[in-house]
Amino acid sequence: MIKGFKEFIMRGNVIDLAVAVVIGAAFTAIINALVEGFINPLIGVIFQLGDLSGWVWVVPTLSGSSSNFLVGGIVNAIINFLAVAAIVYFVFVYPMNKWKERQAARAGVTEAEEEKLPTEQELLMQIRDLLEKQERPQL
Repeated sequence: MIKGFKEFIMRGNVIDLAVAVVIGAAFTAIINALVEGFINPLIGVIFQLGDLSGWVWVVPTLSGSSSNFLVGGIVNAIINFLAVAAIVYFVFVYPMNKWKERQAARAGVTEAEEEKLPTEQELLMQIRDLLEKQERPQL
């Protein structure tokens, strides 16, 4: 049982995942600091809010009181998500894809050399031919 667990943990995928989680957590802290310390105040200056968290939509209720919708919090979450997604793509995903393409080119494998799959029309023609052979009487 312990041997199986050790083999599971020592696989490359599990270790890569652990590293990715740690780096992702640290990276998220950096992005949050950037958004909260720079982008939110900049948006606050543009919309004269002072701070993005001050962007509140006040809606009167049926009982005569009011309900506050914290629009600034939603915008803040969207900005955080877009910033993290863009930076992860351009810093990690895009360079890794380019690196894999270069490695494949060095190995002599190109997309044109890969086995070409038959088109839908070719498959239908093959099926038709097989059905015609089955319908003919055998002599």
